[in-house]
Amino acid sequence: MKAVILCCVLFLTGCSGVKNIQDLTYIVAIGMDFDETEEEYIVSLQGLNFANVAKQEGAKSVDPVPIFIATARGETLNMAVSKLYGKSEPPLYFGHVNTLLVTNRLIQSKASEVLEEIGRNRSLRPTMKVFTTEEKIEDVFNTPALFNYPAIYTVLFKAKISQLAQNELKAITMMDFLRDYYEPMGTAKIPSVKIDESSWKANQDYPILYLNGFSTFQHQEYKTDIPLDHAVIINWLTEKGISVDRRVEKAGKLAAAVRLGEPKMEIMYDETADKPKFSIEISVSADLLEKIQKDLTMNGLKKQIEEDIKAKVESIYNEGVENKLDILDAGEKWYRKHPKQFQQLKKNRTFYLDQESLTEMKVNVEILHFNSYKFKRSIDGEL
Repeated sequence: MKAVILCCVLFLTGCSGVKNIQDLTYIVAIGMDFDETEEEYIVSLQGLNFANVAKQEGAKSVDPVPIFIATARGETLNMAVSKLYGKSEPPLYFGHVNTLLVTNRLIQSKASEVLEEIGRNRSLRPTMKVFTTEEKIEDVFNTPALFNYPAIYTVLFKAKISQLAQNELKAITMMDFLRDYYEPMGTAKIPSVKIDESSWKANQDYPILYLNGFSTFQHQEYKTDIPLDHAVIINWLTEKGISVDRRVEKAGKLAAAVRLGEPKMEIMYDETADKPKFSIEISVSADLLEKIQKDLTMNGLKKQIEEDIKAKVESIYNEGVENKLDILDAGEKWYRKHPKQFQQLKKNRTFYLDQESLTEMKVNVEILHFNSYKFKRSIDGEL
């Protein structure tokens, strides 16, 4: 009896057919482009193998970690990827794909086809992050992090909002982007990636990746790219837990530098209008980082910050309207509360915002910390 039990235990030990961690090529990012001349999709895979990790005991290796990239072409995305299976040993594994990177050329001409194909693919997780780029896919994938850290330490793989630097954009998952993309009102945004080749040096220029703006969509159609300066303010207004550093000008000259905390933006609608017509109130706290102009008063600083925020948001809104973009997502909130008006508006088939849709904007800033700077009273007694 003991011999039988022992034999059973021996057969049960181990995991038959399960590969070791170093026996797979883990695809962590997929890049997609489109050749309009040949009418072919170009797919690039960024692979990671754990062989060096599995053998490593103790200290971190000082040798640069190589970046492996595979590229193939095909009439469809699946046909392009299928060409790489027979040319990859250890075999490819797509269960850990973290990032999708698409070129502007592809997203401007083939957005719907690509998004539908990716949405149907069960091998890809809906929580993977999505980015656009004007750079070559291979150049982006070949850019490591600082200090020869592997590419998975770049902004393409940053996981948490708590890891964001000041004035940095927040990544978006495919799931969240598709939710916004198919909304009948509101703007969908994808952060764009760019290579910076001048900020860091290590005997020579050391390129790094950063997020430099948004690619935007309205009604499942690509509209335009938003530059970094505007994208940071949009992110600050519409996302949670984000603060930004801003310059404050007086008479066209730098007066101070402040940090603006997470704002509270309230949109109030005109209930009598048959399309979105609204006013906006923004409340935000601020910390004074640097005071440049000595004659700047406390109330003058507060007023100037409020005027700067108001002017910036109005500028972003007006540029959005010119590009037929609801960049502040005013329509997305409106149609949920006004279903009957929305059904009538949908029949009109025209963009629902214009310059007069935003009737008023109020900004209230409360300065909480002054960083040991002191303010003197002005002649009229103002602080």
